[in-house]
Amino acid sequence: MPDEIKEKVRLEIAHVLFLDIVGYSKLLIHEQSGRLQKLKEIVWATEQFRVAQAEGKLLRLPTGDGGALVFRTSPEAPVLCAQEISRALKLHPELPVRMGIHSGPVNEVTDLNEQANMAGAGINIAQRVMDCGDAGHILLSKRVADDIDDRVVRGERRGVA
Repeated sequence: MPDEIKEKVRLEIAHVLFLDIVGYSKLLIHEQSGRLQKLKEIVWATEQFRVAQAEGKLLRLPTGDGGALVFRTSPEAPVLCAQEISRALKLHPELPVRMGIHSGPVNEVTDLNEQANMAGAGINIAQRVMDCGDAGHILLSKRVADDIDDRVVRGERRGVA
């Protein structure tokens, strides 16, 4: 790797929530749009999303049928966000969503549109964790499970029911 590229690569540990709508590709186009819009509304309404966004510590990476939320805060943030999303989704059985969470190395890159983006194992592994699940699942990598307090997972912390 050329020295100039090595100097630009700065890794950091990010906490990633990857989510997608199960069966999205089987939906009609107008159904896809409607469900994606509803998922966006649910995600954006979560406290964890709003706080991290306001602090400039969140990057959203759309994937077409969902996306990745890259938190630059704490390992608990994506877990709490996923729990908030899961509670809201109970009111929307037509929206089957699966989620995977991992903390790992990422680095800032510029995409083909010259927009800020993130890449790295932290994001890739979060997607692989999610891929192991089905609708209604929130799966954590071992690293995340080891790093966070069990009370967060059980929903007993920070007012999570």
